[in-house]
Amino acid sequence: MEIKKIGIVAMTGFMGQGIAQLCAQVGYRVVGSSRSEQRLAASIEAIDGRLARSAAKGSITDQERKETMARILGTTSLKDFAGCDLVIESAVEIMDVKKRIFAELDTLCPKETILATNTSSLPVIEIAGATGRMDRVIGLHFLTPVPQSRLLEIVKTIATSDATLEAGRIFTRSLAKEMIISKDFPGFVFNRISVAFLLTAVRVLESGIATREEIDNSMKLGLDHPIGPLALLDFGGNDVYLHIANALYENLKDATYAPPMLLKQMVAAGWLGRKTGKGFYDYATRT
Repeated sequence: MEIKKIGIVAMTGFMGQGIAQLCAQVGYRVVGSSRSEQRLAASIEAIDGRLARSAAKGSITDQERKETMARILGTTSLKDFAGCDLVIESAVEIMDVKKRIFAELDTLCPKETILATNTSSLPVIEIAGATGRMDRVIGLHFLTPVPQSRLLEIVKTIATSDATLEAGRIFTRSLAKEMIISKDFPGFVFNRISVAFLLTAVRVLESGIATREEIDNSMKLGLDHPIGPLALLDFGGNDVYLHIANALYENLKDATYAPPMLLKQMVAAGWLGRKTGKGFYDYATRT
């Protein structure tokens, strides 16, 4: 099956916007959804703004920006995904939310449509179980920022067909990304490793062993990472990582993934990172 048109459920988040932008840039027609007209308009404006900045830097032409934006359609109704060959869900990391979305998509999309979840930690087979097409459900775990990240993690469940997996491979190559294939196991490959690393950095800070700058510099200078773990938590969203940690701990019962109290307190205080202006760092004053 040739993929020509792609649906993005929950295009209003940074991740959903990135997936929509990348797919449109490489030539796919894209339908992106939100329950709010206002948030939908803001998301499309944000995508256009990022493309405009790329055009200003000479990375793309202004004509390419216009052509990319012309391929993106916004909608507040999942019914508009009926004509899509592939639908990628990028909603909040809450199982009940994802299952409701997939159950609805299953009734609206043709039986040939592949349904994918961008979940970073939840069991894909449980999401697939909300549909009558478990063989055509797959995990496509994008990393942020989506247009720049080189990796796409493909998650194959015990029910995913070989044909669906091959379609995922072809789609990944069309985005010019490298891929890894993971079994449907909590955290898959990337987050199973990276979340343990990030939570350890929070515990080191929480214990007073070192300052936030020293912790981040230890990884930047010692391992040549482009960004330190605490700054990375702020970039991805401390609430997002708390959701992931909770899901991993619930499924694995491994204390490595038990969220540190400091992270829980920061989320409760609304210190979510860059998107709120404050996290481990204060972005209102940081240069």
